[in-house]
Amino acid sequence: MGHYAKVLEGKVIQVIVAEPDFFDSFVDSTPGEWVQTSYNTHGGEHLLGGTPLRYSFAGVGWNYDREADAFYSPQPFPSWTLNTENYLWTAPVVYPDDGQDYIWNEAERQWVLLQDAE
Repeated sequence: MGHYAKVLEGKVIQVIVAEPDFFDSFVDSTPGEWVQTSYNTHGGEHLLGGTPLRYSFAGVGWNYDREADAFYSPQPFPSWTLNTENYLWTAPVVYPDDGQDYIWNEAERQWVLLQDAE
């Protein structure tokens, strides 16, 4: 089985699971195109050691860049930038590497310790 994303004007509008030969007889008269996506691909790496496909597994509402042949999530915060080497969003401040959990505070543009944010 494979996963396929229906893309319309650069946005994923549907994701289905199907055999590749399903599309040999499938009639879809709605606008858009079907593009294969890999459940095991994230940030340009295949999580099981296989060949990555289109940078990340597509989700409804995600973006598809035809030129780069890449699926990527919506921008999480206005201050974050898209890293076009892995098609993942990057915060303007590096996530702390101290083993604790943080959430992003866009107003202050900093990571806030999760327990302090509650």
